[in-house]
Amino acid sequence: MVVLTLASDVASDYFVLLTLDLQLQITRDTIKTQEDAVKLTEHRLEHGVATKLDVLQAKQVLDTANAQVPELQRQIGQEEDALSILVGDYPHGVTRGLPLVSQQLPPEVPTGLPSSLLARRPDISQAEQNLISANAQIGVAKAQFFPQISLTGSGGGAFGRSSAFSGLMSSQLGIWSYGAQVSQPIFTGGALRGNLRLAESQHRQALISYRQTIQQAFGDVSDALIGYQKFHQVRVRQEDTVKDLQESVRLSNMRYNGGTTTYLEVLDGQRSLFSAELTLAEARGTEYQSLVQLYRALGGGWQQQP
Repeated sequence: MVVLTLASDVASDYFVLLTLDLQLQITRDTIKTQEDAVKLTEHRLEHGVATKLDVLQAKQVLDTANAQVPELQRQIGQEEDALSILVGDYPHGVTRGLPLVSQQLPPEVPTGLPSSLLARRPDISQAEQNLISANAQIGVAKAQFFPQISLTGSGGGAFGRSSAFSGLMSSQLGIWSYGAQVSQPIFTGGALRGNLRLAESQHRQALISYRQTIQQAFGDVSDALIGYQKFHQVRVRQEDTVKDLQESVRLSNMRYNGGTTTYLEVLDGQRSLFSAELTLAEARGTEYQSLVQLYRALGGGWQQQP
């Protein structure tokens, strides 16, 4: 349970870190683009084909992007610290692998996943062992009703009714005893029956717990599958939104340069594009995190162990 949880938490936090990296890269790219746009607008102002308002509007997106950088850097630093502590180390920078946009996702979750995969889940394994133990306790409690007696003599023959059994049944003591061959309490004030009822009750509780654990496991898998499917759809739709806005900004710039629109139209498009690109980065990270949740729900992915 600890290993599965740790692996899932590390993977999830790592994808959060890569998401922040991507958002920081988008912000820096936007800053570079807007710096060029401001310079171009100032140049147009010098030649009398733009206004001071155009320059101020061009700086708005640049100022917004510049303000995002320290906030994203703060989140990245704290996420690196959290990851370091999670793996049992002191806070430090985290070495990156592939960026988020280069991470590979399975094209789709394989169909026909057997429910037997869930048997690997630590919570189900624990509930199963509890059930087995409770069931064994019933056998122990029942066995306590029987005296420990050798039913055959030293030569393999059965004891006569007048020997071990007659001595056993005629004993007036609180202990069944016949030499070294018999030893078992019989007058226990109902304790043996109480122990049996307790064992049976514990078995019923273990059975209910086992069933509920399995039901919860199926619920976790169902939720994870739905989440993975829908977050994938969200990411695809957001990609379409970004592409549309990129084209909108391109056309707005053409219209502005041709003198057929104001810079306000360009500004609105640039703001929307910057926001949509950050949202797309978050959608990518969420999709990967939903895959981690599916891995956890299945008790370690969908690869069956040989």
